Amino acid sequence: MSLVLLPTDALIVVDVQTDFCPGGALAVADGDAVVPVINRLAGHFRNVILTQDWHPAGHASFASSHAGMAPFQTTEMPYGTQVLWPDHCVQGTPGAALHPDLSIPHAQLIIRKGYHPAVDSYSAFQEADRSTHTGLAGYLRERGIARVFVVGLATDYCVGWTALDARTAGFDATVIEDATRGIGLDGSMARAWEAMAAAGVGRMMSTAIV
Repeated sequence: MSLVLLPTDALIVVDVQTDFCPGGALAVADGDAVVPVINRLAGHFRNVILTQDWHPAGHASFASSHAGMAPFQTTEMPYGTQVLWPDHCVQGTPGAALHPDLSIPHAQLIIRKGYHPAVDSYSAFQEADRSTHTGLAGYLRERGIARVFVVGLATDYCVGWTALDARTAGFDATVIEDATRGIGLDGSMARAWEAMAAAGVGRMMSTAIV
C-alpha cells in the first residue's frame, strides 16, 4: 500500500554525517547504507530539513572530557544520566560534515545541535536538558507543516528523540525504518521502538513511498 504525500509533509534527515558512518569516530554499523535510500526519498518531499551534530571541542558528552572515564560509560549531568561518547562531530572538522554522497539540494534548513558545551542534544527539537529549544517546531508551524517523516542516524538516539519530540510538539510523526540505522547499546533499540510506539510515532518502510 502506497502513501500519498502532501504539500504539508516534511522529511527530517537526522545526522547523516561522516563520523556516524563506517570509518567515522562514532560509526553506526551499516550507517552509510541509509544514504541512497534517503536520496531517493527526499525527491518525493517538497520540504526537507537536515540536522547536524555540531559539538565544540571538549564537549561535556565526550568521555575525554571526564578523567578516568571511557566511551559508552555513563555519568550524571545536571540534566540527568549522560552516555559518554568518543569525540565526534567536532565543529568544522571533516567528521562533522554531511556524508559526501548525501544529495538533497532542495533542502531548505540545516539545524545544528549539540553546540552548547555543557549540554548534549539528540533531538532536532529540544536539547537533552529538555528545556532548550532549537526553534524547529516554530519553523514547521509557520510553514504550515503538519506531518513529519524522520530518517537518518541513529535510530535509538537522535532519530528516536526527534520523532518523540515531534509528537510532543503536536506533529504527526513517522520513522522510515529502512532509512535509519541504530547503535544498539544495552537494549537501546528495543527501548527506542517501544517508546516511539507508546507515543504514537508511526513506523514504515520507504517502499511505501518510493
